[in-house]
Amino acid sequence: MNKMDSNLMRLTAMALADVMNKPGPADAKLGAFFRNNRELGNKERAFVAESVYGVLRRKALLTHLAGGDDPRKLLLALFLRVQGLSMRDLDASLNKQQKEWAQEIKARSSAGLSPAQQADLPDWLWQKLAEQYDEDQALTIARSMHQPASLDLRVNTIKATRDDVMKKFLSESTEVAATPYAPTGLRMAQKMNISRHPFFTDGKFEVQDEGSQLLAHLVAPRRGEMIADFCAGAGGKTLAMGALMRNSGRLYAFDVSEKRLANLGQRLKRSGLSNLHSQLIASEQDPKLKRLQGKFDRVLVDAPCSGLGTLRRNPDLKWRQTEQDIVELTAKQTAILDRAARLVKTGGRLIYATCSLLADENEGIAEAFLAAHADFSLVPANEVLALQHIALDTGVYLKLFPHLHQTDGFFAAVFERKVRAPSQPDEDATVLVDEAAQPVAAEQSADTKSTDTKPVRKAAAKAAGTKVKAVKAPAKPRARKAGKPA
Repeated sequence: MNKMDSNLMRLTAMALADVMNKPGPADAKLGAFFRNNRELGNKERAFVAESVYGVLRRKALLTHLAGGDDPRKLLLALFLRVQGLSMRDLDASLNKQQKEWAQEIKARSSAGLSPAQQADLPDWLWQKLAEQYDEDQALTIARSMHQPASLDLRVNTIKATRDDVMKKFLSESTEVAATPYAPTGLRMAQKMNISRHPFFTDGKFEVQDEGSQLLAHLVAPRRGEMIADFCAGAGGKTLAMGALMRNSGRLYAFDVSEKRLANLGQRLKRSGLSNLHSQLIASEQDPKLKRLQGKFDRVLVDAPCSGLGTLRRNPDLKWRQTEQDIVELTAKQTAILDRAARLVKTGGRLIYATCSLLADENEGIAEAFLAAHADFSLVPANEVLALQHIALDTGVYLKLFPHLHQTDGFFAAVFERKVRAPSQPDEDATVLVDEAAQPVAAEQSADTKSTDTKPVRKAAAKAAGTKVKAVKAPAKPRARKAGKPA
């Protein structure tokens, strides 16, 4: 919509003022604005929303160009200096004073902007990114967040194939392509309202960023296993894991929000899954979790975080948060991860994930967890994905960026609970070994005793670079059944 009338300009400025001045997330405030202005059609609503989000993405630059934070001036700066509209495009929508403002905005120089203004970030956040990455890379990452996100879909393989859904869209002349990494993902170049599409209402696909889809593959749930999504939210990843499990085993969705779990319930009805059980908990210390300790093959912790990897979708987050918020979040992430670890069985895996770009919430939490939990080891994320034939290698951690992967920013680490070697007559002989390094130990439960521990101890000692003392086996060992490997 290149041309607009004065009423649409007025309503857009009102919506922007609401978003900037009232507390809460931008999408919720826009939703309330649209409910109060039902006369707006779909195109007008789209224009208002895109304009508001456009200002939030470039607010630092636009404030400089507009000489302040007046919503009307910020919109003019967006239209003239970012979107490239002409005075002719705006002429019918502006009064005399607004035309004077427009001329001033067109004439104002953008030279001399600070690095934070160039990145369109608050100073504290720019400093963190610049320290974590070099300034050039930090600026590239920040600018990649200025563009709107694509519309990604995950095909529900319980009900359809990716080819089926793609053919349906192509038959409707909708531009769509397969996602480059997620094996059941589709990407649309342009956003569209798909909530009434028959394939959506039939549960054949869900809206889900490709990065989020990849997290489900990093969990790598298998048929018949017991899986937990510890911070399930509205359940996008939970549903994706259920599909990977082909409706077998048991899948638990835990969350502290009854509203979010209710939303999951609606999505579950469409999905065709029958192995998913949602559970409301009061906190990560809820007594209901005690009976489940050591029971799960896989536990996903998609932790509450700053959400700074989702700024393409939620640009208001960077202006609503402070450095102190990050400190409080890291304390919460540490506590949640520690509690979730108790649910993991021997040989099972714990997956920690955020949609943040900050090392404080990502590598810092992962490294602190390993330092505090000697019974867990790090499993390289690239190896987990390679086993599923996903051609994505970001190293031992999964690290996704909009400018590199065209996804939201994501981080994930995979930890595995080590298998304890069979107990020995002397205390010094008991060691922890990694299941991958010692297949013999993987076939035994934590309390299983062996008649000959020397091969196990030799393998562990070789990995540690130490010598092994010979230990005499008990004269009459008590036989036990081997535990089920994870």
